[in-house]
Amino acid sequence: MNNEKINELTKWMKANGTELAYITDPNTIAYFTGFASDPHERILALFFAVDKEPFLFTPALDAQAAKESAWKYDVIGYQDSQDPWKMIAEEIHRRFGEPSDIAIEKSSLNLDHFEAFANHFPRTDFSKNLSPVIERIQLYKTPNEINTLIEAGSWADVAFDIGFSAIKEGATEAEIIAEIEYQLKRKGVAKMSFDTEVLAGAKAANPHGTPGEASVQKNHFVLFDLGVIWKGYCSDATRTVAFKEPTKWQRDIYNIVLEAQLTAQEAVKPGVKASELDKIAREVIENYGYGEAFNHRLGHGIGTTIHEYPSLVAGNDLVLEEGMCFSIEPGIYLPGEVGVRIEDCVYVTKDGCQPFTKTSKELQIIE
Repeated sequence: MNNEKINELTKWMKANGTELAYITDPNTIAYFTGFASDPHERILALFFAVDKEPFLFTPALDAQAAKESAWKYDVIGYQDSQDPWKMIAEEIHRRFGEPSDIAIEKSSLNLDHFEAFANHFPRTDFSKNLSPVIERIQLYKTPNEINTLIEAGSWADVAFDIGFSAIKEGATEAEIIAEIEYQLKRKGVAKMSFDTEVLAGAKAANPHGTPGEASVQKNHFVLFDLGVIWKGYCSDATRTVAFKEPTKWQRDIYNIVLEAQLTAQEAVKPGVKASELDKIAREVIENYGYGEAFNHRLGHGIGTTIHEYPSLVAGNDLVLEEGMCFSIEPGIYLPGEVGVRIEDCVYVTKDGCQPFTKTSKELQIIE
């Protein structure tokens, strides 16, 4: 249970005259409570009030696990045969009376669920949006959070070692992924933070390519994009390696991306704008004539979910501060020919940044 972050939320509620906060995103609920669950079509909800104890509402099949988690307040479970919205409304009225306003996560609460909930509170105002508030709370990582992210990053390094060792002529992308995830599970890593990407040859020219039966061939680049969930926190890193000797042109493309990644990473420090980092990396690639081949933002925040605020992109003038965590992942993608991306996630320090992953970014040639 994240008491420090709960206090930040209730402080915002008090300052903004908000009586009740209704949290619906399972990732946000896990962030505050320490209880992680995917409710699927069932209802999972968390309610905070300023001066009264919060409560967690779960499907009955998850209630016991929630009670045994780090969450120290009430857990209320409901059976599939019961009306969850009626139960929630009765619990709110019993505990808090008739709220004049309830702040909601507008980015995650679907319309069907909102209407079913709001029908029980016809005189309540729902205009306050919790989503940007929670984004700002998650933006600044505590030392404990950073330590956990470092641990998650070290497991990504282990995954790279496994993947690189699995490269051989004729090995398919799917086979290499299977080896990575099998070996990690044997070591106690239960879940990846997203679907592992291993893309061979020209398939790496699709930034969000789908791995499959394509096989590694001589002089191919092989792109690895992967991460794990460790103690509730994610890692995310990308390396591109060569199988056998690459051509000079392939090396040139790789070195341009490496220069862009290192230049942007070295520029990170408090006071720099997120948009400036994107511009720094993009200008390196543009100066070599490949600007149109870098077709996505430079990076994204990371924490308990793989994509958090902030977005490192033109137009985002957020000023970086100590404790912020995000990816730096420039790439060049030439369809039908070659794709290269290099990525580290970093945390901002007092005078720079430190990466969560340590695997070398110099071009590795697998023989």
